[in-house]
Amino acid sequence: MNPRPGPAPLPDDTADIVRLYALTDGRTRPRHQLDMDTVLGPGSRSPQGLPEESTRIIALCQERTRPLVELAGMLGLHVTAVRVLVSDLIDAGALKLPVSDTPGEDREAQLLRAVAAGLKRSWAHAMAKAG
Repeated sequence: MNPRPGPAPLPDDTADIVRLYALTDGRTRPRHQLDMDTVLGPGSRSPQGLPEESTRIIALCQERTRPLVELAGMLGLHVTAVRVLVSDLIDAGALKLPVSDTPGEDREAQLLRAVAAGLKRSWAHAMAKAG
C-alpha cells in the first residue's frame, strides 16, 4: 500500500532572512537617502575584503551606471539590503552618485543627494553625534 503524499512542505524563508541579516549586520536603514531610481556609478576607491555581494555591486557599476533597483534585481536581493550595502560602498568611496548632464528637476535632486552623500562621508563622526 502506497501512502498518500501530503501537501508539499512550505519553503523555509528563514535561511534567506538570516542571510540578509548577516549581510547587512542587522541594519535595515541606510545612512544615505537612496531611492529605487537612484543612479550609481563607480567611485574612486577599491576597498579590499568586501563581501561577495558588495564586490558584485561595484563590478556592475563599473560596467555602466545603474539604478539601485536594477542592482537589486541582478543580485536577487531585497532592495532594502541593497540600499544598506550601497550606502556602505558610498561611504567607502567605492560608489558615487553621478550627476546627469540633462537639466531639470531630476538633475537638481540628484546633485543635492550627491552633495549630501559627500558631506555625510566627510563628516561621518558629526552625524553620529547629532543623530
